[in-house]
Order: sequence, then structure tokens, then C-alpha cells
Amino acid sequence: MEPVRAAFRAECGRLERVLRGLDAPALDRPTPCPPWRVRDLLAHVCTGAGRLVAMLAEPAPPRPEVTAPDYFGAAKFAPAVDRERIDGARAAAREHPGPAEVAREFGRAWRATDAAVAAEPPGRVVRTRHGDAMTLTEFLRTRVVEVAVHGLDLADALDRSPWTSPAAVAVVVDVLTAGRPVPDGLGWDALTVLRKATGRLPLTGAERTALAAAGVRRLAFGG
Repeated sequence: MEPVRAAFRAECGRLERVLRGLDAPALDRPTPCPPWRVRDLLAHVCTGAGRLVAMLAEPAPPRPEVTAPDYFGAAKFAPAVDRERIDGARAAAREHPGPAEVAREFGRAWRATDAAVAAEPPGRVVRTRHGDAMTLTEFLRTRVVEVAVHGLDLADALDRSPWTSPAAVAVVVDVLTAGRPVPDGLGWDALTVLRKATGRLPLTGAERTALAAAGVRRLAFGG
């Protein structure tokens, strides 16, 4: 749990510092996650970063059923689920219209999650909004993925260099590859792994073949 918590805190802290420096026009920039603008994507990330608080307030399921890589399955991101996610983020964005409010709410959300996690044992089981039972540690790994990968989307939207923390990169790469090593022959750095594994960059035929041979699957990705 501790390396995952450290990665979550590091990545959320970096994003919060970026948010505190934004001006109002930046919130209306388009993102690589259409139809969301920056403000909508930030609302989505904020909701995801704070989701564990309510989950931990519910009774624990008897046993875990899935791991972090299993969480990112295509069936969870059907059109109806995507529509709910898109509309929900837009509604949430309207509640915090200014940059200072956005930064303040994100800081509140991720710190509440970190405090709630600290009060629970790592083996605590939670149930996701998709109905899956997961250990707390595994679900927190998905939160690191969410904040880090959408951080790349936000960096692109804001024309900035990625701010992804090394701790988060280590957690995310492990989730996205299900712990399997990425073939050396691909020549990818860690951020390219993140982009390729989540569809931010296209895969060539040769890359697909190399990944399949290594047992690394491309993941569906959503909140």
C-alpha cells in the first residue's frame, strides 16, 4: 500500500500545483478527450480522485474479485456508461467555475481520499461503481492511473511538458502491462508506454504483434 499511497500523493500534489497556476481561459481549452474541455476533464479527475471516500463508508464485500488491470475492461465503457461519465463531468464542472475553486476542490478531494485510506488496512475490500469487489490497494492503483494518464491529457491541452511523477509512472506502467515487461525492442520510454497502452498514441502492426507475443494487452480506459 505505501508505495501506491506515495504515488497517489505525489501525482495529485503535482496536478494541484499546476491547477493553482491556471487562468480562467485555460479552463475552456479543448482536450484530447472530446467533448470535454479542460474544466470538464478536471471535474472528472476530481470525482475519480475522491471516489474512495464514499466507497469506504459502505460495508466491505466478503472478498476481492478483480485486480487493477481487470478494472479497465471494455465492457465497463459501453456507450451508456460513457454518456453518464461525460454528462456527470460537465455537471460537476459547473459547480466550480473558476480556477481557484477548481484547485481548491481537487485538493480537498484527494486529501480526503488519502486520509480515508490511511484509516483502513491495505487488505480492506471495496466495491466499485461498476460492481466489482477489489482490495483497497488495487483500487487505489486505478486512481493513480486516472490522475497520471489524464494528467498527460491535461498537459497536452495546456501545451505543457508532462509533470508525471516517477512514483506514479512506476505504478501506472505496472497496471497497464499487468506486471509484464514491455519488449525492449519497442524502444518506448515510460510515458510512451502510458500513451500507447491507453490509446493516446496509435499502435503499429509490428507493435501490436510484439505486445501480443509478450502478453501485454491494450486496456480500455475511463473513470
